[in-house]
Amino acid sequence: MLFGTGALQKRKRDGGEEVWLVGDVAADHSVGIMVVAKELEMEGKDGAFELRLRVPDVKHSLMGLMKKREVGEFLSGALAGAMTKAVLAPLETIRTRMVVGVGSRHIIGNFLEITEKQGWQGLWAGNSINMLRIVPTQAIELTTFEWVRRTVSSAQESWTLNGGPKLQVGHVNVDLSLSWVSPVAVGGAAAGIVSTLICHPLEVIKDRLTISREAYPTIALAFRKIYKNHGIGGLYAGISPTLIGMLPYSTCYYFMYETIKKSYCQSKNKKALNRAELLLVGALSGLTASTISFPLEVARKRLMVGSLQGQCPPNMVAALQEVVREEGLRGLYRGWGASSLKVMPNSGITWMFYELWKDVLLVDRSHL
Repeated sequence: MLFGTGALQKRKRDGGEEVWLVGDVAADHSVGIMVVAKELEMEGKDGAFELRLRVPDVKHSLMGLMKKREVGEFLSGALAGAMTKAVLAPLETIRTRMVVGVGSRHIIGNFLEITEKQGWQGLWAGNSINMLRIVPTQAIELTTFEWVRRTVSSAQESWTLNGGPKLQVGHVNVDLSLSWVSPVAVGGAAAGIVSTLICHPLEVIKDRLTISREAYPTIALAFRKIYKNHGIGGLYAGISPTLIGMLPYSTCYYFMYETIKKSYCQSKNKKALNRAELLLVGALSGLTASTISFPLEVARKRLMVGSLQGQCPPNMVAALQEVVREEGLRGLYRGWGASSLKVMPNSGITWMFYELWKDVLLVDRSHL
């Protein structure tokens, strides 16, 4: 027997058919099933009745959502980041230790120290928070890059055809053209800044777990201790050098990737790169961007974990001065080798997986 929560209404269609409409919820209590329906129709003709339940097509709605470009890019970035980090977590652990001056100055030495003290699982110290961090970070970063790049390109095309806005200063008219702006560079800068502002606290917690597992044994405890001792500011320790360092890194990173990829495709008369070529182009773009911004990365790490050693520089400039005073200019690139070994495969594998997932999730948008 069917029951409806709304009032039962009788209407007539053209042709004399009777239609009964009921509220939003209908239930069959004989089997204990409740159906959320937009309409419950009962049509009668010549003494025969037909009962129809119109239920929202959830599967169709989800499929439509998945076909949206931004959703596909978001999921592609999240999956690519997760798969990459699962493979490269040991290099991330060693790189972080070398950058902040914990343990051996050499890659092999750090590797042996970690495995001796913590076993093989020590190489994945902080990887759970790393995975929680990289999934939203990579998804937000790549989606922001794609969206901003398209938006700027669209604005450039529109202003070229219709003319851009003009600014009048006294008797002088200034044409505000966007022709000199690189959509890729703007998208890269925006991607780094947006993802950093949203996900920076997870980066702080991840570094604490990596450097001092005894003091911060779990993610929840690390969050509580940092917030209790330093407030919200503690979760954003090092945010200034991170944002400053992110601008040259992210801008260069995306610009180099798109430029190398486009140039290579033109030289080989290809429309797209294969997986091996994506791996190589991504690795080169990551190495270039990392080399340019690495001193700021050193300062950032010093600020983020300096309180653990009882010596926390007050700002980025002080952190850079401290490094130069203690270790000379070479200290600004301490850990660069380990960082490159991590950044190159990380960047290459990320782009390879990202383009792969885009091909799968955006199969009907091959022009992207």
